[in-house]
Amino acid sequence: MLQAVMCNPGAIEFNEVAIPEMKENQVLIKMMRIGICGSDIHVYHGKHPFTSYPVVQGHEVSGEIVKVGSEVSHLIEGDKVTVQPQVVCGECYNCRHGRYHICNQLRVMGFQTMGMSSEYFAADAEKVLKLPEGLNFEEGAMIEPLAVAVHALSRGGDLKGKKVLVLGAGTVGNLVGQAAKGMGAEKVMITDLSDYRLGVAKECGIDYCVNPSVDHLQQKIDEVFGTDKMDVILECVGVNPTMNQAIEYARKGTDIIVVGVFGEKAAIDLGLVQDRELRLIGTLMYIEQDWLSAIDLVKEKKIKFDPLISKTFEFKNFIKGYEYIEEKKDKVMKVLIAVNS
Repeated sequence: MLQAVMCNPGAIEFNEVAIPEMKENQVLIKMMRIGICGSDIHVYHGKHPFTSYPVVQGHEVSGEIVKVGSEVSHLIEGDKVTVQPQVVCGECYNCRHGRYHICNQLRVMGFQTMGMSSEYFAADAEKVLKLPEGLNFEEGAMIEPLAVAVHALSRGGDLKGKKVLVLGAGTVGNLVGQAAKGMGAEKVMITDLSDYRLGVAKECGIDYCVNPSVDHLQQKIDEVFGTDKMDVILECVGVNPTMNQAIEYARKGTDIIVVGVFGEKAAIDLGLVQDRELRLIGTLMYIEQDWLSAIDLVKEKKIKFDPLISKTFEFKNFIKGYEYIEEKKDKVMKVLIAVNS
């Protein structure tokens, strides 16, 4: 089979390797679609702090099971599936208490251990989840970023009837906004400096889409949410300006969930955090329940994936996916790689 290897930043080679041997507690998956995410782009540029080269990428995936180990009973050949990409120790405090997504020895496929950018991949059956009926492989590869969004929102507690502000309308921000509505939020506002991304957000049904460079954000917040402002704010960019917007526009006692990955140390006004008794809450990846909740949102038709899928490239043109992202910049959402037809 072919396996894609990023041997150096910006350089992908294809190696002919053996189809992996499958253990009795594993399934062999014919990989179908792989998504390129922001962290993958950091690897492409040589700026991911926890990834060395060469590396086999691929952690947002969908595929079809072609072989099942003898110890596996909940999956069968022909199932459309996706795969949870975390590799954990199972022994540290967080693993023992069900919070394995922040395992002390956490490794993520495609970054600190081998990813799934191959024509076939042998995965532990316990990490494999069946996709809902009617979901195509393109949409199936989007379950992973949706699980990121669901977990981030869960950090703010029950969203029913709450008012939510999402700063950043990239793929994850968009899915945070959609999932917030699907999880019962009363009103959802999303902001971005890109009219293209805001247009996609509108197409996905997010209530209020605001460009702060055109409309005064405080005024829009007052118009939409009133004097009580927002219950939850999610920063989905990872830069100082939006983080400080979250702190500035929050009412006293608001939860601010930090979703965006910061490339540099943040410079924020902790005096306001203290004075307003704000809660800054981190979020990292997900646990299995977040994936199951994400799949339920899809089954209930509360999520639109199609507007987010900008383009699909063939496996052997993997590098063109990155080049397309570089060329389009803020006019692209999600690029997928088609491993098999």
